[in-house]
Amino acid sequence: MTAALCVDNLRKRLGSVQAVDGLSLVVEAGQLLALLGPNGAGKTTTIRCIMGRLRPDSGSVELLGKRLRGRSERRMLGFVPQEIGLYADLTTRENLTAFGRFHGLAGRELVRRVEWALVWTGLEDRATKLVGSFSGGMKRRVNIACGVLHSPKVLLLDEPTVGVDPQSRERIFEMIAELQSEGTAIVLTTHQLEEAEKRCERIVIVDHGKVVASGSLHDLLVATVGLEQTARITLDEPIAPHASFSTNGDPRVLSARMTSVAAELPPLLARVEKSGGDIRDVRVHAPNLQDVFLSLTGRELRE
Repeated sequence: MTAALCVDNLRKRLGSVQAVDGLSLVVEAGQLLALLGPNGAGKTTTIRCIMGRLRPDSGSVELLGKRLRGRSERRMLGFVPQEIGLYADLTTRENLTAFGRFHGLAGRELVRRVEWALVWTGLEDRATKLVGSFSGGMKRRVNIACGVLHSPKVLLLDEPTVGVDPQSRERIFEMIAELQSEGTAIVLTTHQLEEAEKRCERIVIVDHGKVVASGSLHDLLVATVGLEQTARITLDEPIAPHASFSTNGDPRVLSARMTSVAAELPPLLARVEKSGGDIRDVRVHAPNLQDVFLSLTGRELRE
């Protein structure tokens, strides 16, 4: 089966910086892929090369099995930027109509797609309202709709839920899921790691222009921090050291790694109490995407 989007060994230098350095990724039809990385990792440059805004120094971008060279070949590609790109003094329908024309739609097809977008976003009752009066979540939904009016086979989403409330976030991901069900391949760039962990089938982490990890969350956990969970037990007072747990600097906070919380935590708590410990709090941390991300890219700030 031909991949919807295939980026192969992409390289791009910006001045003295090798912004993208041999990056490759594949997105299948109907797949939601998270493209993650710290600031300056090469995500934006990669997206701009895919979109045709930058010409790569080497490597290739294929859409539905065809190598992309000019902008005209990117008609089946959609892009929704992080910045709201709407006309505040136009209504919802007027914005959708304008962007539909930008994408080359006209006549009955334009009218049909605009009506579809109003239903898809849940904004039929706001069709004649000025977009400038909308909440952030409503503007986000219109912004996304403007990027998919031409029914792209591949959609690039840049931080589509930044600054929106939980209800709007859920609605946006319902919209995204509907596109997936219709076969649209979606690349999501986000700093909201919990969103990527919950929603995306595959995750690609880039740093310094290279792919440093790729796969499902389970694959990434196995390859990096492991699957063991960590129990942290907070005591009122310190107890004598025990081989079953460590203190990590604070004698009142005990920690232990375990593969089965149900089987291993109860006897551990019993040993703590037998040692005279008065337990104040117990917390169990399962390794997650943030642990993977920090283990691969470090903890230093990227400005």
